[in-house]
Amino acid sequence: MNLKKIKRAIISVSNKSNLRSILPILKKFNIEIISSGGTFKKIRSMKYKCIEISNYTGFSELLDGRVKTLHPKIHAGILNIRKNKKHKNDLMKRNIPNIDLVIVDLYPFEKQIDKNLNSKKLIEYIDIGGQTLIRSSAKNFDDVAVISNISDYDLLVKELKTYKGSTSLKFRKAMSAKAFGLTAYYDSVVANWFNHELEIKFPEK
Repeated sequence: MNLKKIKRAIISVSNKSNLRSILPILKKFNIEIISSGGTFKKIRSMKYKCIEISNYTGFSELLDGRVKTLHPKIHAGILNIRKNKKHKNDLMKRNIPNIDLVIVDLYPFEKQIDKNLNSKKLIEYIDIGGQTLIRSSAKNFDDVAVISNISDYDLLVKELKTYKGSTSLKFRKAMSAKAFGLTAYYDSVVANWFNHELEIKFPEK
């Protein structure tokens, strides 16, 4: 079953409408929450504890928010293989804690295309940090759970209740499969937009 206890989570979502369904279960199992921007403000407004990413990393946001979660303290905490002694030593030397749960969705690029925004504005809706968080956690599914769709919040709550704050390998692997499906689709939407802009009817892939 390979259960993994969740001690720390990062939450960064565009769709904040259902956060209230997962925050109580995270609090119940004393799971530390890291977040940024609007998600951080939303969580705090609902009276839940949350650490702002800039305080967690010691590095403020850059480039009008283009660089927020792209930091070694975040991704090393996600990507390290827990059973790997070298990984463990690397993290200990740099005082980097594990991140065991990633709850992220992506900027709604596809919806923005229909608004006929100019290219300059539309490009800002191409998600980089969210994609990277999702891919990092999905790759390391043996140790980390990733939730990339609001429709899976109930499954997460059920999983945590069933295993008393832990997740099973079966659940983590299923969530990773969905996550990679999402990033593949998202990238295809962006690529199709570029092809349309450039009038490329038959792209190489």
